[in-house]
Amino acid sequence: MKHEGKLMERVKALLIKKGQKALEASKQYVLQKKMEYEPLGEALGYFIEDWCDLSHPTLLSLACEAVGGDPETTTQVGAALVLLAGAADVHDDIIDNSITKNSKPTAFGKFGRDIAILLGDALLFNGLYMLHEACEPLPKDQKQAILEITKTAFYKIGNAEAMEVDLRGKLDLHPKEYLDIIKMKVSVAEAATKMGAILGNGKPEEVESLGHYGKALGLLMTIRDEFIDIFELDELRNRFRNECLPLPILYAFQDPSRKKKIIQLLEQEEITKAKLDKILDLVINAGEVRKLGKEMRFLVKEALRNLSIVRENQDLFIQLLESTLIDLPY
Repeated sequence: MKHEGKLMERVKALLIKKGQKALEASKQYVLQKKMEYEPLGEALGYFIEDWCDLSHPTLLSLACEAVGGDPETTTQVGAALVLLAGAADVHDDIIDNSITKNSKPTAFGKFGRDIAILLGDALLFNGLYMLHEACEPLPKDQKQAILEITKTAFYKIGNAEAMEVDLRGKLDLHPKEYLDIIKMKVSVAEAATKMGAILGNGKPEEVESLGHYGKALGLLMTIRDEFIDIFELDELRNRFRNECLPLPILYAFQDPSRKKKIIQLLEQEEITKAKLDKILDLVINAGEVRKLGKEMRFLVKEALRNLSIVRENQDLFIQLLESTLIDLPY
């Protein structure tokens, strides 16, 4: 446990060191443009104050450095990704009817649907324009590659969200079907590592290997978040009512007896701490959920194989991978 605690501290320090500059640049970029309609400006300030996407600019920076490039060249592209990911997050909250996250109202929960839609649009337009500005001085082939990778990544996210909407509330949803949607939703992590390698003038095989690493890491981070959502009562309740259930629960549902008991608990008007503990016990001790844990460890090994080609930062990439497995219940 002491080792795991130190690892998480190192990873947090790494994210701040490599991603903070791009995060701050993204915030300055949107806040310097005053909104004429005050409630929209207030919503933008509210969201951007707490938005802390350090992972994507960190992956950009690490991938650039890994192929021998200067990580400073990734700051503006990283900032643009922060804004684009923020736009997707705001729109996702609206689609999922997420009123709160981490015990705090979302922008949608605080300002309502209309303002939240416009807030997401503002972040999207700012992110696209910032990306255009960041790519303008680059060589033509790099510029085209980065814009195409970004377009593909966010198309995948949009398609994944649309597919997820169609599956919400389906208690017979097979976990593999939902896992395929998750794989589409992590496309920005794959894009970030590819773009970082491109900005560092990496070889085509380095770009592809780092892209595979980013995809695996993004998937691991998202599955970890799926586990965390089981422990968050408000999040679990909202996912039962308005979204697809967390992936580990879908795996536990492969046991009909466990499925029946979990649904009975989730359907109750009030879910107490004691009832949540029962749900956790039913999910965590399910054989299929333990298989999911094994699949995550296999993903780590797969990602490690893609690191053999990179020149720098192998130890840092490994730390990010290992952090996705900390405190998981298996």
